[in-house]
Amino acid sequence: MSGSGNDFVVFDSREFGGEPDPLERTGAIQTLSARGTGVGADGVVFVGKPGLPEAALAMRYYNADGSRVDFCGNATLCVTRLSAELGIAGAGGLTLQTDSGLVPGRLGSAGPEIELPAVTEGTADASLELEPGERRIGFALVGVPHLVIRVDDLETAPVEKRGRQLRYSDFRADGVNVNFVSSRAGVWSMRTYERGVEAETLACGSGAIASAILLSRWNETGDSTSLRTRSGLVLTVRLRREGESWKPTLAGEGRIVFTGEIDDLAV
Repeated sequence: MSGSGNDFVVFDSREFGGEPDPLERTGAIQTLSARGTGVGADGVVFVGKPGLPEAALAMRYYNADGSRVDFCGNATLCVTRLSAELGIAGAGGLTLQTDSGLVPGRLGSAGPEIELPAVTEGTADASLELEPGERRIGFALVGVPHLVIRVDDLETAPVEKRGRQLRYSDFRADGVNVNFVSSRAGVWSMRTYERGVEAETLACGSGAIASAILLSRWNETGDSTSLRTRSGLVLTVRLRREGESWKPTLAGEGRIVFTGEIDDLAV
C-alpha cells in the first residue's frame, strides 16, 4: 500500500488472533522491506484482532529496520482504507487499536482520515543550534518523536546530512524523526528524514501533524494546514486546541498498489 508515497507491506494477520504473525521477526521484516531483493517498503504492518472491545482492528507497525514503533500516520491511513476492502469499516468508520492508543478512522470523499490522541508533549523552540538557512526548530511527540525545522529553501536543505545528524544527536535518547518545512507562493511543503528507515522518505503522516502543530505555534498557519510531500501528494492536518493539548486529524492517501503472496522469504 502507498500513503502519499510512504509505502508499506501490509499483512492480514487476523487468523492468528491476538498472537504475533510468524513474520513478526526482525530478519523477516528487514528482508521484506529491502528494495531490490525483497518486496521493498518503508515499513511492514500487521493487521490483527484487537484486544480492546472498542476497536474493530489492531495494527502493529515496524520500520524497515525491524524496529517496532508506536505509531505511523500514513500506515494508519492505509489500514483505514484497507478496512473498507476487508468489509470491516461501516458507514461511520471504525476504531483502530495502535500501540499509541485508539485511533478512529473513516473514509471521506477525499480518502481516509484519522483522529489522533491528544498531542501534549512539545516545545516551540528546541534547545538546538540553528545552521545557515534554518529559522526555527521545534519538537512534538506525535506517537513518535519529531523535530520540525523551518527552513528558507526546502530544495537546498541538506535533508540526509542534517537529518542524520539530528536523528542521532543527544536531543532525545531514542532518536527523532526530522522534518524540514518551507513555504513558496503560499504553499507549504515538507521533507522528512525518518528514524528506522534512516533515509529521506516520500511522506510522513505523523511528521505532517508535528509540522502543522509547530507552524501553528509559530503563527505561520492556522487550524488547518496542507503540506505537499516529496511525492507531490498532499497531507492535510486539522487542529483543535484543548487547553495545553492539540487534537489533530490527518487526511491523505491510502492506496492498494498490489496484492499477492510471499513465495520465498529467505531469512
